[in-house]
Amino acid sequence: MKQRHTGTWNRRRILQSMGAAALPWSMPAFADEYPSRPVELVVPASAGGGTDALTRLYAEVAKKYMPQQPFVVNNKPGASGVIGMSDVLASRPDGYRLCMVIAEVTTLPNLGLAKFDYTKFEPIARLNADPAAITVRADAPWNTLEEFLAAAKKQPGEVKLGNAGNGSVYHLSAIGLEDRAGVKFNHVPYSGAAPAVVALLGGHIDALDVSPAEVGQHVLGGKLKMLGIMADERIPAFGNVPTFKERKLDLALGTWRGLAAIKGTPKPVIDLQREVARKTSEDPAFKEGLAKLTLGQAYLDAPQFAQAMQRDHEYFGQLIQKNGIKV
Repeated sequence: MKQRHTGTWNRRRILQSMGAAALPWSMPAFADEYPSRPVELVVPASAGGGTDALTRLYAEVAKKYMPQQPFVVNNKPGASGVIGMSDVLASRPDGYRLCMVIAEVTTLPNLGLAKFDYTKFEPIARLNADPAAITVRADAPWNTLEEFLAAAKKQPGEVKLGNAGNGSVYHLSAIGLEDRAGVKFNHVPYSGAAPAVVALLGGHIDALDVSPAEVGQHVLGGKLKMLGIMADERIPAFGNVPTFKERKLDLALGTWRGLAAIKGTPKPVIDLQREVARKTSEDPAFKEGLAKLTLGQAYLDAPQFAQAMQRDHEYFGQLIQKNGIKV
């Protein structure tokens, strides 16, 4: 039996998969074997954040499994991910522009903030998932989640709580916290988690709702302190930080990140990228890199990834409708 090579699909197989209608414009793009030029990975978030770090780690490790051409990371932040994801969706479905899609692809459409939804993407693999967490400066007057929420109750709408953008998962998790704890925050959106962390470090906001990975190095460095995480169980990297459930708040919300292409991308291209993603996710270097970044590994192959996106889309749609959330 002839062994299949992970990194190459021939021109004939790709063209056959696309169908005759696609041939007039697609033939030049696939004049050579895929990939015949660098593959762009679009990050719909700012440089320096968790999504950026994950994508760059992936690009570095994945080159072992697609050695013909490199992955090139391109940050396109803004509008809670809408700018970057829209940019990818405006491209040709030829496999040369992939997106590190984020959980906001399931929230923004439900808020009317995006003209697309998750069904416009062809899933390749989910690579990561992390809970939301509430973090404050090390010199903040609150040392526990209870103290923080008590202060918010005394001053409704005064405590400035930053997030990664209007309609982001972190924005919605903060609204969920308001609902469960009976408090009201002054929500301050940023164009990604990285600038939000900078704002917290600079004292421009009182607290931050992002994942542990976004603030991890500053927590370990003693500049910030994490008060609680929205997860079912504590996470190993921050074992001393309690879950919200331990504090009698039934909240388990967070984000995820995964690789996707534009709907209509040739199946052999998707299959190749799925195989690259699977092998990369199993690579010790990738696992070690995630651990160093305090990012949670949560690999799902394309079918399971698609199902997870559908569930999240339905869940956040119900949450938004129930609470009358508008941004």
